[in-house]
Amino acid sequence: MDCRELRSLADAYLDGELPPASQAEVDTHLAGCADCRAEVEARRAFMLRIKADTSYFEAPPALSQRLAQRLTAGPVALVPKTAPAPARERFWLPMAIAASFLLAMLLSGGVGYMSSLPVGGYHITQEVVDGHIRSLLVGHLTDVTSTDQHTVKPWFNGHLDTAPPVKDFAAEGFALVGGRLDYIDHRPVAAMVYRHGLHPINLFVWADPSATAGQPGATSRQGYNIRHWVEKDMTFWLISDLEADQLDRLERLLRQPE
Repeated sequence: MDCRELRSLADAYLDGELPPASQAEVDTHLAGCADCRAEVEARRAFMLRIKADTSYFEAPPALSQRLAQRLTAGPVALVPKTAPAPARERFWLPMAIAASFLLAMLLSGGVGYMSSLPVGGYHITQEVVDGHIRSLLVGHLTDVTSTDQHTVKPWFNGHLDTAPPVKDFAAEGFALVGGRLDYIDHRPVAAMVYRHGLHPINLFVWADPSATAGQPGATSRQGYNIRHWVEKDMTFWLISDLEADQLDRLERLLRQPE
């Protein structure tokens, strides 16, 4: 098992969802790889922090019943009336319908982003979030630290097949801090780091000839605002806990033609 494979299994490993053989392979790899141990421990710390700060609420039975009645009202009945469902099905049906209703709300407008994601975008979005959090937890924002774009861009030449565009907007309040290598969507990618006040910002960039330009996407996840767009054969993911309007401002600056 190599580091790339381990990191793809890290979340399942922490959740205890791997089969015993895979669990043993991960344990063996972690025993000999300090970088992967740090990665797994960073994810474990983040999961514990999320669980400690999260409140859980169960929908009251009356709410589930009202949702079920509203969804089943109409010309098409979701439950046959000729034969009553078994007791177990009657118990789970209202909750299943309520879950479907909430999912439909999210997909139709609650997130406002799903339709603009590329193929596999939901998975990549989570990898972007994980990469951003990982850079903050382990204190590894940059491999090359410089406010000079002419220093940061050449550094990538020796580490990636395609050098990403690097711009500095210190005059507009978005100072370039540096850059680093990260790993997203099964490939090494460039991460440019900016700072606005106390807010670190990651811009992930990689070449993807299969990507097609379209309407830019905007979403938020786990408290972070995210922006995504494609230019030519390059794909861009911008993420920060910065307020949405400020992140939009940085996106506009980044997309200005040189």
